Amino acid sequence: MSMDMTFLGTGSAYPSPQRGASALVLRTQGECWLFDCGEGTQTQLMKSQLRAGRITKVFISHLHGDHLFGLPGLLCTVSLNTNPEQQNLNCVDIYGPRGLRHFLRVTLSLTGSQLLFPYAVHELEPTTDQSPEEGQLSLEMTVECGPLHPQEQQGRTISLDVSSDCYLLFEDKNFVVKAFRLFHRIPSFGFCIQEHDRAGRLKTEILKELGLKPGPLYGQLKAGEPVTLESGRVVLPGEVLEEAIPGRKVCILGDCSSVLGEGPLRLCNGADVLVHEATLGDEHREKAVDHGHSTPKMAAAVARACCAQRLVLYHFSQRYKPCSLQKEGEEDDVSELKRQADDALQDSGVEVTLAEDFLTLPIPLRRPR
Repeated sequence: MSMDMTFLGTGSAYPSPQRGASALVLRTQGECWLFDCGEGTQTQLMKSQLRAGRITKVFISHLHGDHLFGLPGLLCTVSLNTNPEQQNLNCVDIYGPRGLRHFLRVTLSLTGSQLLFPYAVHELEPTTDQSPEEGQLSLEMTVECGPLHPQEQQGRTISLDVSSDCYLLFEDKNFVVKAFRLFHRIPSFGFCIQEHDRAGRLKTEILKELGLKPGPLYGQLKAGEPVTLESGRVVLPGEVLEEAIPGRKVCILGDCSSVLGEGPLRLCNGADVLVHEATLGDEHREKAVDHGHSTPKMAAAVARACCAQRLVLYHFSQRYKPCSLQKEGEEDDVSELKRQADDALQDSGVEVTLAEDFLTLPIPLRRPR
């Protein structure tokens, strides 16, 4: 099963001609999962090889506008390009902090926006230690009011599982997706996408010796079910399957100056890809932290603690132009951010990548243990 991620926007604060606002897409099995949706994301999608109509899930890390303002417009544009004759359209599931449901309901209702597909907002209940007191949104500001939007289905409210220090968003036959807490000016979250292990290859030589021919019984064994031969012998999957192929793990962090608790580090341990913001260079650490952001060295510390295989830096201040637009002698060279992270990760084996708009990173299958 192929998997890749495409960065649609890698800038902070606002979209610019050089960098779009925060948005990236994880693509697998024909589905697209969108992480954050800053202003202009739909335009970035149109410039990419991705299809907005393939988006089945949306994850919003926090409620700052550069991660959210593009969502109502994107939903409306996807609806405009949906065939009205199409039946049984799937619900688009949207996950994000408390207040997201109210924001979308009011925005779509006040603008008279109707969608051709259903959507549901599943809200994460933040804890009081995720932001300074002034950044905590009151219940009065975020409480649901009025009826559901005509295309809105009732979503869930998800609380922190104290035992695991994370939020279980959903689990299906291919993935389990969880969220974890980050510290920012307002409550922010990261997301961990863990692929289930895949069955190893069948040992065909042994199967031939047992007299089993390719067919439904092969599939039964591959699915982990025992098979009974005509002789009465029961063949167990472990006898004829090679080692399982470990599932891939992708972790995407929203804006933060730190992770909270031990849960995020446990959850992200061994990640194939860890996506972490690096808004400003290490020389601006004090300013970055004051605004709830990170530097390359801070991102590298998280990657090292998680034993990640690859660290991808993104969410750069608009002062940092993409490498392709950087002129010799200019200050604020974005490649310096990579050097700072590389220096902090010496001898760790962690590979550092600078995200740029429209960069697509394949996430290859793991090898059997």
